[in-house]
Order: sequence, then structure tokens, then C-alpha cells
Amino acid sequence: MNKLILGDCLEVLKKLDTETIDLIYIDPPFFSNRTYEVIWGDKGEVRSFEDRFSGGIEHYIGWLKERVQELYRILKPTGSIFVHCDWHANAYIRVSVLDKIFGGNNFRNEIIWKRADTVKGNFGQNKKYLDVNVDTIFFYTKNGTYTFEELYKPYTDTYLKQFYKYVEKDTGRRYRLISMIGPGGESKGNPFYEVMGVSKYWRYSESKMKILIEKGMVVQTRKGTVPQRKQYLDEGKGVALQTLWEDISALGSGSSERIGYPTQKPEALLERIIKMASNEGDIVLDCFMGGGTTIAVADKLNRKWIGIDQSVNAVKVTEFRLNKQQDLFSKPFSVQLHKYDYDTLRYKDAFEFENWIVGQFGGIPNSKQRGDLGLDGRTRENQAIQVKRSDGVGRNVIDNFKSACERFDKANFEKNKAANIPIGFIIAFSFGKGAIEEIARLRNEENCIIKLVTVEEIVPIAKKPTLEIEMIDKGLKKDLREIEFMASAKSETGMTGATICFYSWDFAYNGTHFNPEILLDKIGKQTYQFKAGEHKIAVKVVDGEGLESIEVVHLKINGMIERK
Repeated sequence: MNKLILGDCLEVLKKLDTETIDLIYIDPPFFSNRTYEVIWGDKGEVRSFEDRFSGGIEHYIGWLKERVQELYRILKPTGSIFVHCDWHANAYIRVSVLDKIFGGNNFRNEIIWKRADTVKGNFGQNKKYLDVNVDTIFFYTKNGTYTFEELYKPYTDTYLKQFYKYVEKDTGRRYRLISMIGPGGESKGNPFYEVMGVSKYWRYSESKMKILIEKGMVVQTRKGTVPQRKQYLDEGKGVALQTLWEDISALGSGSSERIGYPTQKPEALLERIIKMASNEGDIVLDCFMGGGTTIAVADKLNRKWIGIDQSVNAVKVTEFRLNKQQDLFSKPFSVQLHKYDYDTLRYKDAFEFENWIVGQFGGIPNSKQRGDLGLDGRTRENQAIQVKRSDGVGRNVIDNFKSACERFDKANFEKNKAANIPIGFIIAFSFGKGAIEEIARLRNEENCIIKLVTVEEIVPIAKKPTLEIEMIDKGLKKDLREIEFMASAKSETGMTGATICFYSWDFAYNGTHFNPEILLDKIGKQTYQFKAGEHKIAVKVVDGEGLESIEVVHLKINGMIERK
């Protein structure tokens, strides 16, 4: 289920099954009509920007409405959606999109997120407007029954001093005093009796009141005042969450969460939404993935997830971000790109590749590896499929496949021959001359049709970029050796820098798990300081198709630098 998908979210959403998603959070591009919204700068994002802003607000709302309609379709009856927007279009989004599609009766809250105390750059002395330091998050559900967990914020010091101002001498426990008077008096059936010289309609029966008094839970601050009950601070949950969220700030420049994405949202914001509106194992979807915060948090909180973005940068940065935070207990995930790397497909696990390519072909893969006579799946019409993870497949494969089809299901074999349709399909990276000639002979002489299908006919394939690393010794800096690294990559076209999106750096590579310290480097240039000893430095480059290459540098530093 866990998937990162590169593509226009409208087209991807149309392919998802109806009523399968538990929680949707989207942070679509704001209607600011400003080119700074092209953050990544790759062709997918630029194209999306042009689609959004080729007209005015009506065009933008129409663009968003199409996508929200699909989100409504895939949302479960018990599901929720949170739509993050700002002042440029929030009124239009609520009235013209969300109320129209989800219904005004399914509006739950308008959350105001105070993202900053001050707004940078707006210090003009003659301003005649107020700086905007808040965003809006609309909370809608599909129906009246939905997943919701009430959350609480810690008490503030001011609140504690005002309300929990008493402290037990023997235990040190803080407490407040709350009323025990029965609401509604006699009309609500509350009992009337005397407590500590005060007669009232009480919330508790006389027997329960007696127990509370014996436990020291009832306090009369002075003679004649109405007794009250203790409520301990350590038994409280905190202050129930309300619609003004001013306790989560936008990420500062020095935040450890920063990945280099300008509009990156803090993980605490998404953690609150996901905890509030979903359960472990639920499916969370974000179709404007951006820096990948929704997906990263959903993964940490043991939710299933789907992330979609039209930007290669967004998908690959999110992938590396997930790799960085995952451990042995993390769930696997897939990355769906426009093109696939030949080497990755050609040399991946055979059984895994067979199942995957049969599914991409539209067939049904075999669930077992034995007793199938080498057949790896079947079409919906029950035609056999065999996968060869190799190039230049020869005539012997054709002979064996024909025999396997006949032996496995002779009646179906004869039926397909009589109908003049293929008895089956062989999928491979390429086919030799002998295989192609045998296919022609079988058709002409035995009326037996076998279709040869290359992997590239099913999924587009490209070559990953090439990558080289150069180093410059910058000398010693306080007993540390400072080295400048320069990465240079070439795309499939052979042009240096062409369609190269970004580089990522791991300066303590363990040989298996790429854990980037620098996640997003647009230039390919980094300086790092090392202690004496042996070090492994890994750098990955991502091109415009989302394909990646990795280069590992082995260094030995002991008075001098030795590159192994």
C-alpha cells in the first residue's frame, strides 16, 4: 500500500479505488499568482504552475475543484479531509469547493494556524495593512460518523498558577477545587443533604460523599463556605485542543527538520492532524506532497500512506527522507516514476521482478514458484505469461514455453489456437533472432501464436545518470582535515548538468543504508571536516526522470589523504 507516485494528482487519483482512504491532508499551491510558488523548478512543477494560473481565481478554483471531487470519491464514509490554504483564496475554497462537494453540514472546523509571531520583510513605515502570520486549515468529513480522537495541550504556567494553585503538604500533589453542587438541583434528581454545615443539592449520593470526605478529597476553605472537591493536576489530560493553534511554529532556518524546501510544514502540525483523525493502520493520502512531511509523519505513526506529486524532486526527496528515518521494523514502500532504470530492473530479485512486471502488464502473477512449469502468471483471459529477466532470449525459450502451455492446460491451449489468439506471452528485455524466427514459424506452420513483449513496451526505461566526484584538500582546521567535494553528473543525453535535479550526501556511509546528512544540494558541492581514520562518503544524484546513481568515496586520513 505505501506508495510514492510521480504524476499529475488528478490522473493518479482517477486510478485509485473508491472509498479506500481514511484521511486526506492537502496543502495545494496557494493562489498567490507569484512565481515563487515554483519551488523545485523541474518541468512537472512548472507545468502544474502554468495550469493553475493561466486564468484568474475562477480558473484556480476550477482546477482545485476537479481534484477535490476525486478526493471525495476515494475517501471512506468515515474519513476526513484537511485542506491547508491562506488568505488569498480560503473563502473561495470553503464556499465554492468544500461546501459544494462535501456539504456544509459536514464542515467540522476552521483551524487557524499561527505559524509565526512576526513576518519577515514587512517593515515599511507607511504600511496601511496588517501583516499576515496565520494559515487556514479546513476540516471536513464525508459523513456524520467519522474517526476523531480528542487531543490535549499541556497546561501553561499561567493556567497552572491561576487554577491549580493548591499543593498537598504530605504528597506535594497540585490540585484545584471544583464544585460538587448538582446541576439542575431537584429537577435533575440530585440528592439534598447537609455537608460540613452546608445544605445543598449535591452531585453525589450521601454514601459517595462520605467516602470522598474520608479520603481527604473534600475541602471547605473556611467555615460556612460551600465544600468543594479536589481535582489533581496529575489526573488531568491537559487543555482540550481548540481551533486556534499557536503552539506550533513554522520551521526556522536552524531547525533539524529542515530539508531545503521553503514551504516545508513542521512535523508537529501533521502529527496533530494524523493522530486526531486516524488510527494506526489507516491509510493517509497527500496528493500535493511537496517536502514529504505528511508521508514522513504518517510512516512514523504506523499509518499506511500514499504520496503523490508532479515534481520529481518532491518524490525523490521524500523517498530519501523515508530511507533516512526507517529502521528494521518499518514497512516497505514503492516508488512509481515516469521511467525506470534499466540496471535496477534487470538485476533486481527475479521473483520480485516477475510479479511486478506481470502486474504492470495487467496480468495476475503466480503466488507460488514451484509446480507452474515455469509460467509466471496469466492474463485476465487465462493466457499464460512467462517472464525472462534477460536480454537476447533465444529459440529454446520459445520451445519450452509452448510445451509448458500445452502441458499445463491442454484444453485452454487448443481453445486459444482454434480462436486464432495468442496461447501466451513472453516478457523479456530483448529477443534474439532465433526466437523471432521461431515465433513466425509457429504461426505460419502450426497456427500457434505466441506474443513477444519487451519490458520497455510495458514500462518506459531509461539509463541512470553517470556520476563523478572530485576532491580538494583544504588543510587542517583544529586537528580536523577539511575536504571540499565536487559532484559532476551527466544525464542519459551525455550533457553535464542537463536535467540533473539535486545531489544528496552521506558522510558516514555504512555500505548498505544511505542516510543523507545533506538531503537537498542543487549545486553538487560540499565541504566537510574529518578526524584521522578511514571514512566512506556516498553521494547520490537524481535526474529529471527520477532516476538516481550513487558514487562512494573511500578515504584514509592520517597526516595525508589517500583515496582508495
